[in-house]
Amino acid sequence: MTRDPTAFDSTRSAAIAAAIACVAVVGIGLSLSIPLLSLEMERMGLSNTMIGLNTAMAGVASIVVVPFVPRVAARLGVMPLLLGAIAVGAVTFLAFKALHGFAWWFPLRFVFSAALGVLFVLSEFWITQAAPPARRGLVMGIYATVLALGFAIGPGLLGLLGTRGWAPYGAGAALFCLGALPLVLARGLSPEVPAGGGHGFLRYLRVAPSATLAALVYGAVETGGFAILPIYGLRLGLGPEQAAALVSVAALGNVLFQIPVGLLADRVDKRAVLLAAAALGALGALALPLGADDPVLLGAILLAWGGVAGTLYTVGLAHLGARFEGAALAGANAAFLVLYNIGLVLGPPVVGGGMDLASPHGFAWSLAALFLGYLVVVGGRLVRARPVPGRA
Repeated sequence: MTRDPTAFDSTRSAAIAAAIACVAVVGIGLSLSIPLLSLEMERMGLSNTMIGLNTAMAGVASIVVVPFVPRVAARLGVMPLLLGAIAVGAVTFLAFKALHGFAWWFPLRFVFSAALGVLFVLSEFWITQAAPPARRGLVMGIYATVLALGFAIGPGLLGLLGTRGWAPYGAGAALFCLGALPLVLARGLSPEVPAGGGHGFLRYLRVAPSATLAALVYGAVETGGFAILPIYGLRLGLGPEQAAALVSVAALGNVLFQIPVGLLADRVDKRAVLLAAAALGALGALALPLGADDPVLLGAILLAWGGVAGTLYTVGLAHLGARFEGAALAGANAAFLVLYNIGLVLGPPVVGGGMDLASPHGFAWSLAALFLGYLVVVGGRLVRARPVPGRA
């Protein structure tokens, strides 16, 4: 009997729900940790450069560790590795408070971020594998929406817990442990990664550039755009509070657009959706100067632009699920996350450098250039895939 590619049966639904719930809870803990650790380092009297270098260890850890995750998961199993990553994340987070010397924080940040990389690769592999093929865009849209909401909750908890003492660290570690609960409840539903069958990193980049490069562009746009956006607002003459609020407006667009665009990606060629996202992302970035003297117009452009930009990640993941399966899909997810982290490293200097070269609107032009470069790649893939009239 053939399995209906559109059906959400009980097994699929339970597996998807478990993986999404795990990532959502851990996302709250992760988003709590980012501002907490930065504030703690500032209280240590460290320079912004040192704080930035320590934070950058997150990207380095993922780039170094993530490519090996499918191989280790094939040997140890997805569920044991996921639970192990959660345990390491919880213990390491507490260690930041216990080992308060800054020299410890570089290896701790590396281990902490490596554990998170393992967790996100395997969770996204699980979700992509479990999703009905004809509903994969919808499922990834739900995943991204829930994750974005989790990231919004984390920093707010610091307002209740404070940023001093053990309370925020204990809460973060508890959230990590809580993320293990849905996994334990779904312990018989986790996928297996077959031994062998994967490919090297460059193979995924060559076979599915539309999907994999979506992660790199989104990583660069997310960190570069969101990190420099408040400065752009200040250069336009906004007050500090208004400038900071621009990031929230763009993030809200990210939440609102995921599910509708995911549904669209289930109905048309996912590369066409990625092409449209790249084109609209470039146009939206180029339109930002139009709102230079009108904060309401600027907010409206950012809402739409942030929503369009965020869909690159989820539609890219859905496209991977349509191209690969088994060990190859696990390897593709790892390559996707590595490229996302490369984008995290490249984005801030590219966007910040663009604004230094042509202040203030070099910010918008550099973002547009990132989208246009990706537009060329996806457009080229679609042109090559189109059948030529008169040929068999």
